[in-house]
Amino acid sequence: MPFTLNPLPYAHDAVAPYVSAQTMELHHGKHLKAYVDKANELSEGTGLGDLPLEQAVLEAHKKGPGPLFNNVGQIYNHTIFWDSMKKNGGGNLPGTLEKKINESFESREGFNKKFVDTGLAQFGSGWVWLVVGKDGKLEVTKSPNGESPLLEGKTPLIGCDVWEHAYYLDYQNRRADYLKAFVENLINWDFALQKFEAADKAA
Repeated sequence: MPFTLNPLPYAHDAVAPYVSAQTMELHHGKHLKAYVDKANELSEGTGLGDLPLEQAVLEAHKKGPGPLFNNVGQIYNHTIFWDSMKKNGGGNLPGTLEKKINESFESREGFNKKFVDTGLAQFGSGWVWLVVGKDGKLEVTKSPNGESPLLEGKTPLIGCDVWEHAYYLDYQNRRADYLKAFVENLINWDFALQKFEAADKAA
């Protein structure tokens, strides 16, 4: 099967006013669609589209940096990004994650600050992530362009897009405000817990 543009897991306006319906429509329907179309064009005859998405990312990366990996990587990154948000997100942490967040960042506020600061430190286009490593420890990391923690053997629990098209209509150049809104009002902690438990079981 070729790469597909999966529907958003919620309505375009579900995470407004923090991310507007217009931004979501353009981001999903234009930017991500372009990545999907280009990935299908560049991967024709390679069999990459037949693989599970995570495996396709890793196999594309083995072929070297370039357009094929960039577009496949962006499909994966956006899949994590959409699921990392929900209406009325943020809020209380599920029990297991609360303990891990406190162990890794001292407090929820410590995590929020680390996440925002790391997102601001990503120069140019890229991503900020909450990940779990093979040692079971949580980290906040960043990556440029279409790269992700998968390439380092880490499992993304939460991913936030800091390419300008993700926030410029709503926040202009105020990336910090966008990141603060994301951690305080949008994070889907249930999704993060699901990913954490799956990684823990696989370890």
